[in-house]
Amino acid sequence: MPTESGVGTAVPIKPGALALLHTSPAHIPVFDALRDEAHQGLGLRHFVAEELLARARDEGPEAVAGAVREALDLAVAEGARAVLCTCSTIGEVAERADAGVPVLRVDRPMAAAAVAAGPRVVVIATVESTLAPTVALVEEEARRAGRPVDVRTLLVEDAWARFEAGDPDGYARAVAEAADTVTDADAIVLAQASMAPAEHLTTTSIPVLSSPRPGLAAGAKAVRER
Repeated sequence: MPTESGVGTAVPIKPGALALLHTSPAHIPVFDALRDEAHQGLGLRHFVAEELLARARDEGPEAVAGAVREALDLAVAEGARAVLCTCSTIGEVAERADAGVPVLRVDRPMAAAAVAAGPRVVVIATVESTLAPTVALVEEEARRAGRPVDVRTLLVEDAWARFEAGDPDGYARAVAEAADTVTDADAIVLAQASMAPAEHLTTTSIPVLSSPRPGLAAGAKAVRER
């Protein structure tokens, strides 16, 4: 169900609005706060479909391609000028859908920044289904930039259960602790938007990158250019 500041209220999208496709309602206040901080006046419209991630984890991202397209079509029908997919697992599926407006994946700017930092990139995730799409994205950005890249992965097992149990602080600490174990890397990528708070809890000297801030900036730019 779409809403401008939550879930459950269907109202027309403001002119020039950016629609955000989430797989958790927990992302709504994060992106609203970033909008208020850096993109005042940008209309945001949130679409939450938790079942997309659950199914993609069980059956693979391609299994939800039709449902993702339906969500994008709904956003466009209600007036969105661009759509930002905040779920890394289904980001590739969303990005390649022909929705009639720009459809962006929130983690692409982060991947580009990781490639620019150096060839040794470590991707950290708390949901296993996120690893392959994120690695593929980093490698794609490396090819686009004409740079070499060596991507390693780290799955923080059991952390996602904390997120689902409503323990965001414990979740962020678990992710930060995992990031601090990484060595021999030029950049650490926090693959899921939900992991962003961990960026500020790490003590490593290696750059730790998260997706919400640069992703929203890219979405705002897409709206301005329409």
